[in-house]
Amino acid sequence: MKYLVTYQRVPGSESLIVEYLPAHRDHFMSYHQRGVLLAIGPLRDPANGEALAIFTSREAAEEFVAGDPFMVHGIASCTIRAWQDVLQPGEPG
Repeated sequence: MKYLVTYQRVPGSESLIVEYLPAHRDHFMSYHQRGVLLAIGPLRDPANGEALAIFTSREAAEEFVAGDPFMVHGIASCTIRAWQDVLQPGEPG
């Protein structure tokens, strides 16, 4: 089981993104280095401020969200959902 964090940018927060992007990047890189953040990035079609992150556990996702500068400073809202990944690395197809 993996956990998806779906972000939605809060309207009117665009000017804050530039200010907090370096801290947000440092935050997600620390989770990636720990091996609990598998992927993160914006959705491009449409480019409306949505982003997605994939975590190895609910605990990691919740901890990440609680300390993410984008959440702390009201730049985004999010949801955390369980996701059953059916293509596990190393398993035959």
